[in-house]
Amino acid sequence: MEYKPRTDLILPEYGRNIQQMVKHAIGIEDRAERTRCAKTIINIMGNMFPYLRDVEGFKFKLWDHLAVMSEFKLDIDYPFEMVKPEQLMHKPNKIAKPASNIRYMHYGRILQMFINQAVNLPENDERRHNLIAATANHMKKCFLVWNKEVVDDRKILMDLCELSNGKINLNHENYRLLESRQIMLNRRKFNNNGKKEPNNQPHRNNPSPNNKRR
Repeated sequence: MEYKPRTDLILPEYGRNIQQMVKHAIGIEDRAERTRCAKTIINIMGNMFPYLRDVEGFKFKLWDHLAVMSEFKLDIDYPFEMVKPEQLMHKPNKIAKPASNIRYMHYGRILQMFINQAVNLPENDERRHNLIAATANHMKKCFLVWNKEVVDDRKILMDLCELSNGKINLNHENYRLLESRQIMLNRRKFNNNGKKEPNNQPHRNNPSPNNKRR
């Protein structure tokens, strides 16, 4: 028994039966009958996605898809202005990359925004202390993604000092970050449950405003 190779589907989401219907419609000689056949195909296509019926522009999209599946060979009275083949070949404009460079890729770009925000807060503002603590621990978590065995808190605080242009200078002997084990545990809880589990126990390593600063 010989099997004829199947042609590739232009829009696989509609299936092979719809593709065959479109092919049949192209071969109909009478224009009015061809148009009626196309409307029937559109109704079937719409019934395949009933949850999209109330979406604005859904009907336009169905007719565009019909034209695409016919490779623009279906000569009928379209109710809307159809998409042109050259429009489908048009490449989107390139997204401009941010001009600023990231000094440390493993920390990411958003971290610099946190640091700038902390620097702009008053020295004795508790929000500054809390934001610095959260930023430093986030830096340590990012570092653990690349190096899961050893993370030196002194390295984290030195990087924080450098990224803040010396405006956040913390003494590693007095300023304690979260333990690596606790950070990884919190990360696993988040990954497994989709959200971070609450921790009702006070964290002994959570930096506070009373920590000494150099």
